[in-house]
Amino acid sequence: MQQKLNSTHLKSLCDFRHQLHSLPELSGNEKQTAVLITERLSKLRNINRITNVGGYGILAIADSGKKGKTVVFRADMDALPIKEINGFEYKSQHEYISHTCGHDGHLTVLCGLAELLNKELPKSGKVILLFQPSEEDGKGASNVLNDAEFKNIEPDYVFAFHNLPGFPLKQVVIRDNVFSASVLSMIFKLQGKTSHAAEPENGINPAFAIAEIIFTIKELTNNDTDSEALFMATPVYSRIGEIAYGTSAAYGEIHYTFRAWENKLLEYHISNIKNEIATIAQKHQLILSTEVVDQFHSTSNHPSANQVLKQSCISNNIEYTEIEKPFRWGEDFGLFTQKFKGALFGIGAGENCPALHNADYDFPDEIIACGITIFQSISQLINK
Repeated sequence: MQQKLNSTHLKSLCDFRHQLHSLPELSGNEKQTAVLITERLSKLRNINRITNVGGYGILAIADSGKKGKTVVFRADMDALPIKEINGFEYKSQHEYISHTCGHDGHLTVLCGLAELLNKELPKSGKVILLFQPSEEDGKGASNVLNDAEFKNIEPDYVFAFHNLPGFPLKQVVIRDNVFSASVLSMIFKLQGKTSHAAEPENGINPAFAIAEIIFTIKELTNNDTDSEALFMATPVYSRIGEIAYGTSAAYGEIHYTFRAWENKLLEYHISNIKNEIATIAQKHQLILSTEVVDQFHSTSNHPSANQVLKQSCISNNIEYTEIEKPFRWGEDFGLFTQKFKGALFGIGAGENCPALHNADYDFPDEIIACGITIFQSISQLINK
């Protein structure tokens, strides 16, 4: 029988989310967040805990003690370096850090699920709740997957959700195959030679090479989101030399974020771009070096995982929609779906809700119960 949330339990969860919201922490620094979650989970006698997984990550394990499938539900822990402009009581206490992506809500849903599982363990198999650090910088999934504690799990299914402004409140958003894009951020560094600004011919200034790089990459892009061959290249930062007006610059760098629907297509374009930039650097007699800043593999939803998700929505009278195009943002949950059957889905945060990463965004409490219900139902359908 599926456990139901009562109003007292739901209020407790909302209060907990507000506490998490007020104490946001950046990727890799989620120490206090982990303490708060561990303290809440410590009250659950039937849930085993493993801490410090892939950093400050936590595994909460509901084990039936009987043979069956293992399903993992994941929530991300980290916040963003954004100054929140909301005025409510539980706004961020850290001026330039905020939960403006809604990870506080994702964490709360998993805590609520843990509390229901504590009352009624799975009939068979295991349900594992992964509180994952460092999603925003793309490092968390890899760190968890490489952690010995997680390597022992070998899940049959993995699931995660993200709140989605712009969709009706509580509407579940589903897509087979690619749900979110493959994203890679890179820095191209160019080293030349300084000279007097009055004698630029005696130096090697990277400015003209950077200008050429910008136009070359622009010619290689395809920004048509209706195309399967989408390839976006967004310049995000550049600098040349120093503020020294008597000197012709010797060093320059330009940062890009690249995205495509599929990992292989992104790799193909990145290879071409690196070759083009190497040619430009050689032409301008510059020394080129590159650095990958972060990477998000495309999230590929498995049909069988999506089928269970749809069944969960239907059995709980939850509206769902199947979208035609993937989302262009990256999600490091993609690394899990490269290895295991799984699905990333959305839950609508409201059509007039501020967008993700906006300074006034706040996860809507109204979708906490929806997330818990879907996860709980999925776990029961997988281990009937």
